[in-house]
Amino acid sequence: MAKAYECVMILGLAALMSNPMRADVIVPEAEAKQAAVEKPAPVISATARQLKISGHVELSVTIDPSGAVADVKIVNGNPVLTASCVAAVKKWRFKPFQENGKAATATTTLTFDFKQ
Repeated sequence: MAKAYECVMILGLAALMSNPMRADVIVPEAEAKQAAVEKPAPVISATARQLKISGHVELSVTIDPSGAVADVKIVNGNPVLTASCVAAVKKWRFKPFQENGKAATATTTLTFDFKQ
């Protein structure tokens, strides 16, 4: 019985360590955009402009307890457009999100539309 308990504890610790930026709070996009205190807009690249690439980009963003962007993952979008979105979002800053009165890690989805 003790060995089984040890295995469960080790697996639990491994799961926690595999995702250290686990989000405590899931924030709707509109709320996240309202909480953004710095949000430089993505700049469409010369290549995208020249090729007249339009489209929708969707990013999953993890925000650390201080309000800084900790991680950005591309969910959907043309790679020519996603690069500028990721670069811009990494510079965003947010008012810290809270859970139970304490600053918490948050996750949100941000979308961008490019039309030419």
